[in-house]
Amino acid sequence: MRLTNYKTNNPVFSEYFWENQNQSNKKMTVSGIFIKSLLCILVISAITAYIWKLNENGMPVKWFTLGGMLAAVIISVVISVRQHWAPFLVPLYTIAKGIFLGGFSAYAHKHFPDMPYQAIGVTIVTFFVMLVLYQTRIIVVTKKLRSVIITATISIMIVYLISMILNFFGIKSYIWGTSWFAIVFNCIAALVASFALLLDFDYIERYKNKAPKFKEWLATWGLLATLIWLYVEILRLMQKLAIRF
Repeated sequence: MRLTNYKTNNPVFSEYFWENQNQSNKKMTVSGIFIKSLLCILVISAITAYIWKLNENGMPVKWFTLGGMLAAVIISVVISVRQHWAPFLVPLYTIAKGIFLGGFSAYAHKHFPDMPYQAIGVTIVTFFVMLVLYQTRIIVVTKKLRSVIITATISIMIVYLISMILNFFGIKSYIWGTSWFAIVFNCIAALVASFALLLDFDYIERYKNKAPKFKEWLATWGLLATLIWLYVEILRLMQKLAIRF
């Protein structure tokens, strides 16, 4: 069975991920992914805390959010087509995401000081809950489930893209407000992001000790992308609920 027959919602686990697997004798390991992911999360946390401090001192952080997001998107595209550069590009992606998250969550940190920490806590709990559900096979990643998650993820990203284009032309989309429609959409997006973790777990388990060692950086990139998406959705949802109620 060819590894490239499998697909996922996460771009890092696309066909690029499994090409040229025999180029190295060292293989991808779970411990290697864990260490790299932990280091990247620590870097993101440090950058985010620094930008929060700048915001508290009166510095506008809007451009941090936009600049970090744009840089992360560009780096992600480059990683997708030049995966051997991942050991150098994923750290840059980490910095870009730290800048993005610093600017994004600065508002919540300034107006709702405890909210970012609560969102981080919910994200961590969700991660471990999904990990337990996967390891105990309470939820089995089947072909049908994989297809549903991928379809839902693509649909959500298309909605976000369209809404951002409309917003650029001065047309405000309903998903950015605090209406019940926006809140429900946010809940759905957070739920899909949670289930996307299952696909990441599935691919790591399926190909651990098989893929080349440098692919640990690609797996780290994929996990970071999913976790950050989940955190953003949770924080946005908490902000909407706090403002509405």
